Amino acid sequence: MDIVYIRDLRVETTVGIFDWERSIRQQVRIDLEMGTDIRAGAGSDRIQDVLDYKTVAKRVIALVEGNQRELVEAMAEDIADMLLREFSIPWLRLTLGKPGAVRGAREVGVVIERGERTP
Repeated sequence: MDIVYIRDLRVETTVGIFDWERSIRQQVRIDLEMGTDIRAGAGSDRIQDVLDYKTVAKRVIALVEGNQRELVEAMAEDIADMLLREFSIPWLRLTLGKPGAVRGAREVGVVIERGERTP
């Protein structure tokens, strides 16, 4: 399995459990690794034959910007569900971080893996 990745995608959204968090937009940080097979695109040299990371990034941004969740866990599941369904990828690893959420820590968040990772 090959992996297409997106690192350090930053998106403004509403996320948090406290009233003050629900009234502002905060930045979340997303890293994605998505299982795919790049051989068709490598052979044809055509974007239509690969998992297009720009299209993926735009879709993730649209989902997160329009999403209002209390928990980063719920937001991570929303993103993973959408990617697996809309892009027909067999496996992904997603890191969703919330910078500055805990004093003394640069970032907190979750890492999830969904789907089947095949060799």
